[in-house]
Amino acid sequence: MRIAPDTSRDTAVRITRTFQASRERVFRAWTEPAQLQQWWGPEGFSTPSCQIDLRVGGGYRLTMKPAAGDSFDLVGTYREVRPPERLVYTWAWRGRDVEMGETLVTVEFLDRDGATEVVVTHELLPNEERRDGHRRGWEGSLDRLVELLTR
Repeated sequence: MRIAPDTSRDTAVRITRTFQASRERVFRAWTEPAQLQQWWGPEGFSTPSCQIDLRVGGGYRLTMKPAAGDSFDLVGTYREVRPPERLVYTWAWRGRDVEMGETLVTVEFLDRDGATEVVVTHELLPNEERRDGHRRGWEGSLDRLVELLTR
């Protein structure tokens, strides 16, 4: 099933962040399970399990655990994989009471004279509450990615 962006209303969150690391380094942090587990999720979350099949049609599963509460999974399928330039993948929650269908994430890794500008666009979010929650989640995760890349 092909997911197309909904341009009839504002359904997206777009976040841009620049990291003082090469595109290759940032792309690996985003796509290698051992690295992704170190930074994925906002403050107070851990990622005890991460599986990635990094190819078009391949899937991923991230098990996320809040500081208090039960674990839940984030799952999806890669629609586009262009190392170290771009990822496009679906996003769906499993094991969590979220009234939201499958959404779409595009991540662009742009070379900025040795640094990397990352542009995350998360589309098809159903309402303002979900957009705000996902914006906070992305910002928190990217804060943690900064920490990983500066170690």
